[in-house]
This record gives sequence, structure tokens and C-alpha cells, in this order.
Amino acid sequence: MHLKILNLEPKRRDVILNAALKEFSMKGFDDASTNVIAKEAGISKGLMFHYINSKKDLFLFLYDYCTDMINKEYLDLMNFNEKDIFERLRQSYILQIELLQQHPWIFDFIKITGMTNSDEINKNLEGKVNEKLSRCQEEMFEIVDETKFREGLNLERCKRVIFWANVGFTNQILEDLRNLEFTELDYDKVLTDLDGYLNELKEIFYK
Repeated sequence: MHLKILNLEPKRRDVILNAALKEFSMKGFDDASTNVIAKEAGISKGLMFHYINSKKDLFLFLYDYCTDMINKEYLDLMNFNEKDIFERLRQSYILQIELLQQHPWIFDFIKITGMTNSDEINKNLEGKVNEKLSRCQEEMFEIVDETKFREGLNLERCKRVIFWANVGFTNQILEDLRNLEFTELDYDKVLTDLDGYLNELKEIFYK
């Protein structure tokens, strides 16, 4: 689906897209308000509909746009030949952070797209589940170098604990990103914190 919003210069386009991603992520398709989206984006509702046609078209466009972005800027760049679970996580974090700096609500939006009361939306999204993302989440903690773990540990439980820690750290990054202007993010500090966090986990689980 091609909407006129794609003809806008990137900075202005992203302001509108991020306003829509935030509103849809927080309220879902049914309760999301185009008035709120327009106000958040700093444009009139009339001008917004000049760019997007309708709320339904915007929602479906965002799904395709976000799926394409996640595939190209995150999933297709993941190197699963790296068998060290913490190096793999570090790679994943860096790719996610770079993507989230552009669209802080992108992963939340993808998660809620199946939660709509609109038969038309559901029909359009049928079969569009991002299988790459689901597969990536599964593969992230599979086929890792188990020889690095300390002897006597239950590896499946270890992976589960690392997964939980991973979710918590990702949520913290998201909260920090949303509370800051994009230009205020201290990328070096985020990486330093990330490396410190991963090193602590290595101390716990590795030989």
C-alpha cells in the first residue's frame, strides 16, 4: 500500500508515523483516535487525512511498513552463526536500539495488530504474521555454545533466566527512549550499560 505520507521528507514523515504508532500501540486500532494522532504530530486532521486516506489504511500501511523495517533493519542483519548467547544478545540489542531510535513504538505496534474488533482489519492481516520475528525470538536462545556454561547448571533454566533478564533490560531501554528526545540519547552510555549487564550475566553463568 502506497500512501502520500511516503512522499514527505523523512523527518516530518517519521513524526506522523511515530504519533500513529504510539496511539495504536497504547489503545489498539478500535480505540485509537485520529484526532490524537494529528495533535501529537502537530498537524491538522484534514492535512493528516490528505496523507493517509483513512484510519484503516494508516493502520494497515503501518503494519507493512513496520514489518519491512524490522525485517530489513533487524532480523535480516542478525548473525545466528554467532553461538555465544551473550554476543548474540549484544548484537540483537544494538540492532534494536538503532531501530527504536527512529521508531520507539515499532515492536509494541507489531504485538497488538491482532487485537482488533474489526473484521475488515483482521481479514487484511490474516496470514501477515511476521514469522521472521517469531522465529528470531525462538532462535535467539537456541543452538548456543553450551560448553561455556559452568558445569552442573540446568541449561534450559539458565536460558529462561537469561530470557527474563533480556526482557527486563529491553523494557528499560524502551522506557528510557520514550522519556527522551531522540537527540538526547547517550548511545555510548547505553552500550556501556549493556556491556556491564552482559558481563555480570557471564560471571554468573560462564566458567
